[in-house]
Amino acid sequence: MRQKEISLNIRPINPIEDDMDDDHLLTSWNTPMREDAFELTDDEKVEKIEKHFQHIMEILGLDLSDDSLKGTPRRVAKMYVKEVFSGLNPKNRPVARLFENKYKYDQMLVEKDITFYSHCEHHFVPIYGKAHVAYFSGGKVIGLSKINRIVQYFAKRPQVQERLTVQIGKELQRILGTDSVAVVMDANHMCVASRGVGDTNSKTGTAFFGGKFEEENTRREFMNYINSK
Repeated sequence: MRQKEISLNIRPINPIEDDMDDDHLLTSWNTPMREDAFELTDDEKVEKIEKHFQHIMEILGLDLSDDSLKGTPRRVAKMYVKEVFSGLNPKNRPVARLFENKYKYDQMLVEKDITFYSHCEHHFVPIYGKAHVAYFSGGKVIGLSKINRIVQYFAKRPQVQERLTVQIGKELQRILGTDSVAVVMDANHMCVASRGVGDTNSKTGTAFFGGKFEEENTRREFMNYINSK
């Protein structure tokens, strides 16, 4: 089956130029969070969510004495706090080790087809797809696995795809000390596929282009590469 190409007509996102603080609480392109978001420990959050989710299941009429259901509130609570929304907590932010670009490599470095899973903040159902990331070294290079970890960190929170794309791009700019970063994301939204309009074929594309990637030829080279087999 021929791989579907990512369109060159993706509209780049133009983020407000704010500095990211370590707790990612205040800027317009960051996840909206309360100032007291981290006063509770993870274990305390699990306990509270478990009780609330049990109440939701009871309201739906489910019999929590059934062997298949009685552990569900606890499982959901642990999944929310320790897995699928673990990116809300700054303590889980990846620590990126940089290396000198001793090879003097001056072309773009591309890592494509990074699988990510996130959740739509409007309905709390999955968003999943591929992220494609590139940068030009400003003197330092980053370990490839850390790019994946950065994508996963920002994906593991309630999201909208536009914000997720900007967060990844801005974080890489901050870490690498260069504006020349590109991020393209191609995703399926279950809030579109499994409810509402019920369209199972549509995908959503978003892009972040900075520095050299604002030049048409460089951007086109990047897009051609991520569309290649």
